[in-house]
Amino acid sequence: MNHLDPDGVLMCRLQSGEESALNELMNRWQQPLVGFICRYVGNEADALDLAQETFVRVYESRHRYKQTAKFSTWLFTIATNLCRNLFRWQKRHPTVTLDGETQDSVPLIETLAATDDHPFTLADRKELAAAVRDSIQALPHDLRTTLLLFEYEDLSYEEIAVILECSMKAVETRLYRARNILRDKLAGW
Repeated sequence: MNHLDPDGVLMCRLQSGEESALNELMNRWQQPLVGFICRYVGNEADALDLAQETFVRVYESRHRYKQTAKFSTWLFTIATNLCRNLFRWQKRHPTVTLDGETQDSVPLIETLAATDDHPFTLADRKELAAAVRDSIQALPHDLRTTLLLFEYEDLSYEEIAVILECSMKAVETRLYRARNILRDKLAGW
């Protein structure tokens, strides 16, 4: 057992029946997990639900956890699979909101830091943020997941390769392709 990974130690405690360890893991990982999932699925409500489901799966699978990789890698693997499943389900079961928009078009609520900038500059920033968000949402699953894990979660190529069950070269290629697609889509900005 790797005692240098505090999350691995918490998982060992959880495996041995100390259920308060799950609360510690949730406190530690809730915010980064919700952030990742929210960027992936595009709305906060689904992100909160999927984060909760991720922790349910962590608890249910606690006896299968092995400290061969970092806990965060295992956690994001579970979350990525749940995001993929939701995305597939939504493709097969499109829904319409009361406003008549499809569920995919419901905007992600983002908070921008308060600035003293001119309102036009702030509006431009919001438009750019929406364009970036929409462009990321339009990426294929493998490219989107790779980009989000690398850029927003600061995971290494090796950790991403474990999560996505691919080689580090594939991670590098996916990241390169995702950035090129975004560069082309956002060239006007």
